[in-house]
Amino acid sequence: MSTAESAPRRSLPARLLLLLRWLLRACWVVVRFLFRFLLVSWGTLAIYYSNLPWYPARVALAGVFLVFAVWALWVARRRPAYLGFTVVYLALLGWWILIPPLQDRPWRQPVAVLPKAIIDGDHVRLINFRHFEYRTRDDFTVHYEEREVDISHLTSVDLFVSYWKIGPVGHTFVSFNFDNALPVCISIETRPEEGESFQPIASMFKKFELFYAVGDERDLIRLRTDHRGEEVFMYPILTSPENAQALFRVYLQRINELAEKPEWYHLLSNSCTINIVRYANKIGRTGGFDIRLLLNGWADRYLYRAGLVNTSIPFDELRRRSRITEVSQQAGDAPDFSRRIRAALPVNEPAAK
Repeated sequence: MSTAESAPRRSLPARLLLLLRWLLRACWVVVRFLFRFLLVSWGTLAIYYSNLPWYPARVALAGVFLVFAVWALWVARRRPAYLGFTVVYLALLGWWILIPPLQDRPWRQPVAVLPKAIIDGDHVRLINFRHFEYRTRDDFTVHYEEREVDISHLTSVDLFVSYWKIGPVGHTFVSFNFDNALPVCISIETRPEEGESFQPIASMFKKFELFYAVGDERDLIRLRTDHRGEEVFMYPILTSPENAQALFRVYLQRINELAEKPEWYHLLSNSCTINIVRYANKIGRTGGFDIRLLLNGWADRYLYRAGLVNTSIPFDELRRRSRITEVSQQAGDAPDFSRRIRAALPVNEPAAK
């Protein structure tokens, strides 16, 4: 009798158990690798984008940390190396947590002045209301003014989705409409310094403070349609005046909080669409997380699915008719700019039952 014939055959349950053990070990190896990879990547980027004043120093320290982490976790693989990595990482994490946001930096001019709101019951006086006159995106006349509005005259709110390139990522901002005053447009943005521009990855590593641009639609919309080459879509939101007024009060509160205490912008937790949803939750929004609220270029699809915009026509038609890029360009700095960009919008009514 051959050796092969004499070897006992494993039963099917035993073979399945061995396979399961192998799969569990493989999964553990993959999970452990991904966890270490994410730890090392985060630490390296945290140093690279940190508040250290010299770029060469940041690059050098990030490189040293990366080499040390790879050696400790994948080359040495001994307890003293793991312990050393843990100590270094905890020190890095503690230092990073303590990096404070600041109000006093050499800001780019459009975000240099913080808005404020003086609230007296129903009456609101907006200080540092922005109304720049743009000739190009970098050539403009700085102009701030005061605007006064009564919350009881706030009738509705509009959401804008602006794209650098049509796709799953964009920028969202809102306008609050009054029956006796021009709209108040508010855009939640980063606050870059001179020479800086928005960087998605950097925005997750305490690179930019948070900023609320409060201004005239002829500033905040035309800057995008006329001078940044962006595509802008406008969606009147189906909500009651009372909800719009409550949302406006939340915005006013946040504007004043930022005027007193700065915060970090974060792409995934303290950004434009995330905060819009957060404030909507405060006034009674129902529904949970939706990936289209993170990939905010699809926010209009979410609004349509939720019945918060005009659903009496197909979505593709609504989107086509909601594009205001050319209308904004044609309206220019006309006094009735806000009326013109709304004139061609589809009638805002819910779908027929």
